[in-house]
Amino acid sequence: MYHVGVIHLRVPGTLRYRDLAVRVVGAACKLVGAQDMDTGPFRINSDWDNQVVSAFGEAFNNAAIHSYRDSKPGDVAVEVDVGAAHITIRLIDYGTSFDPDRVPHPDLDSLPESGLGLYIIRSFMDEVTYQAGTPNEPSMTKHLSPHNRPQEPPRDRKYDGSGGSSRQ
Repeated sequence: MYHVGVIHLRVPGTLRYRDLAVRVVGAACKLVGAQDMDTGPFRINSDWDNQVVSAFGEAFNNAAIHSYRDSKPGDVAVEVDVGAAHITIRLIDYGTSFDPDRVPHPDLDSLPESGLGLYIIRSFMDEVTYQAGTPNEPSMTKHLSPHNRPQEPPRDRKYDGSGGSSRQ
């Protein structure tokens, strides 16, 4: 197995630079699943790549539109960790943070024109975390194989960190 390493990109946190950042992530997706350092991906279906690129694009939008909304736009650093069977993307910005648990689930029946970013990210990626603060650090991982995805605890259980759980 190989590990390509981490690709670093730093761009101004404005929508003008979104396409550049998305293209870097799209190119990095092609490195995941390569048999060795000289070959391309073994995937025939590009749905995996499209889901990663879509999720990243939404995360970049959130940084550019929401994080720097009330201040002068700053930079967004992008770290793309490319492995043999996964990709992890981390964005770093110094804008306003938010609580993702307070973002309402969108009403998909009403076909909203906005407010779907976090929903798309969570739907397409296997692992999503957000560390608020200075800096804000959303991170998302997608595995090639469903067998490598982390197992989620039942949604009606709350884990207390000591190994115990209780019904909510």
